[in-house]
Amino acid sequence: MLAEERRSRLLEMVRQRGFASLPDLAGELAVSESTVRRDLDFLEKSGEAKKTYGGVFYTGPSPKLPHFDMRQAAHWEEKRLIGRRAAELIEDGDAVLLDGGSTTYEFAQFLLGRPLQVVTNSLPVANLFASSEASDLVLVGGDMHPRTGVALGPFANEMLAKLNVRWAVLSVAGVNERGYYNSSRLLVETERAMMQAADEVIIVVDSTKFGHSSVAHLCPLGGVQNLVVDHNIGEDWRSRLTAAGVKVLVAGPTDNG
Repeated sequence: MLAEERRSRLLEMVRQRGFASLPDLAGELAVSESTVRRDLDFLEKSGEAKKTYGGVFYTGPSPKLPHFDMRQAAHWEEKRLIGRRAAELIEDGDAVLLDGGSTTYEFAQFLLGRPLQVVTNSLPVANLFASSEASDLVLVGGDMHPRTGVALGPFANEMLAKLNVRWAVLSVAGVNERGYYNSSRLLVETERAMMQAADEVIIVVDSTKFGHSSVAHLCPLGGVQNLVVDHNIGEDWRSRLTAAGVKVLVAGPTDNG
């Protein structure tokens, strides 16, 4: 088997499982563990996998759901930088609640392999952590939205009302002077329940969303404590957010906040 073909098969195995052990990969590919390690070094450099003790996590493009197909490719590098910057706020042992946005998914990948309590209503995010021995996973149930793979509605909200976490990390579809927006009233109701369950809220959003609104209003600008955005955000928006009491963290080649 050629190296390119073997790496392609290896990557698909890891993608489908979210996490795979070195012995399992070596056995199924009929190669040595040292060969698998070299292949994983290659995939890790390309950003498609992340090695950890005993195995490897998938960190490539997100699952084949319409929501991700349409949105993940747009401004992917900015979302990756935002995810990395936001992950710096999280300390080992924290309980973190994540929604199902594409930027949140990028953030989640930077938490893989860390000792955390992860709570999510997103099947794609849950799949990342399902095989991780480092993290405890709680999956919020409810009415499943097929386009995004997230659980919404009264069952999800009822479960969230019984939880408490250190952080809620949410993505939004728009930000303007009135606050934050998303594309569904049901989604916004569940995100509000997430905010109620958290000590602090982090909004992760790329700069293209500023100056825009969407169908459902989530909360005013000052309704969250932290916002992480890429370095293309304008100074006027940084000033406006800071004046509203929001801590703004800027992700980019020279992170600052």
